[in-house]
Amino acid sequence: MRLKRYGVLVISHGSRSREWVRLVDEAVEAVRLPEPMPVCSAFLEVVEGRLIQDGIDRLEAEGVTDLIAVPLFVSSGSTHMDEIAYALGVQEKPLLPTDLVPFRRRASVRLCAPLDDDPEAAGIVYEKLRPLSVSPDREIVILTGHGSDEDGFRERWKEGLHRLAGRLGGLGGFAAADYATLLPDTLGGKVRDWQRRRPDCAVLIAPLFLSEGYFTGQVIPRRLEGLGYRYNGKALLPHPLLSRWLERRIAAALAEDRTTLLRTGDCKHGDESQKGEADL
Repeated sequence: MRLKRYGVLVISHGSRSREWVRLVDEAVEAVRLPEPMPVCSAFLEVVEGRLIQDGIDRLEAEGVTDLIAVPLFVSSGSTHMDEIAYALGVQEKPLLPTDLVPFRRRASVRLCAPLDDDPEAAGIVYEKLRPLSVSPDREIVILTGHGSDEDGFRERWKEGLHRLAGRLGGLGGFAAADYATLLPDTLGGKVRDWQRRRPDCAVLIAPLFLSEGYFTGQVIPRRLEGLGYRYNGKALLPHPLLSRWLERRIAAALAEDRTTLLRTGDCKHGDESQKGEADL
């Protein structure tokens, strides 16, 4: 039976902002797992020396044979999810053209799902939004994400945002909860529509972005020029629930992998094997 050693690769987009990278690193460093295994934070682009290939190399150098890859992305509709899955060897071909080539690796890969409409994502968005709320029964929340113009990806964005907006509305007891995207641009139209339909209600904008930056600080306010709304630009990070989400994703991947092993009897866990050898 093959000796198995797990390692975790947390994959984020990357940014030239040191603060953006620092917040991601802090969330990953706060992850607590029930058993020891190496955890590496890597980035799709921009962060030199810490790209996905660098992370794979580092984990394999520590003896990892099985990678649990956790994408720290907000939506399955991100085209980056498609190219990452292809480059990791999880899917045979990318759905869209990509500059990524298959990563060099020996370890097997189990790719987890991104945040999408996870309850903890809704909880984080609500906590960041709550200071803006005065009378929830007279407020409309519009959850705003990046979105996509690409067929198939656009629909995944809309589906995830729709479900997450529903969770958010339930948490806050708002008069209504809707969603909008920057790509295609539906944000201004959604605000005007709700102000026409419910002139008695205030509009609250809830951004769905991993960290604050260009989109939260510049694009969203620019798209809403001349409109009345409440907005604080607070992104998901920093928040301890993001680390808890990572822990749950990793634990679920481990449990799924080990269930498969029990059915097949294919290999044994590295720590258990080492313990047995030490007892001899």
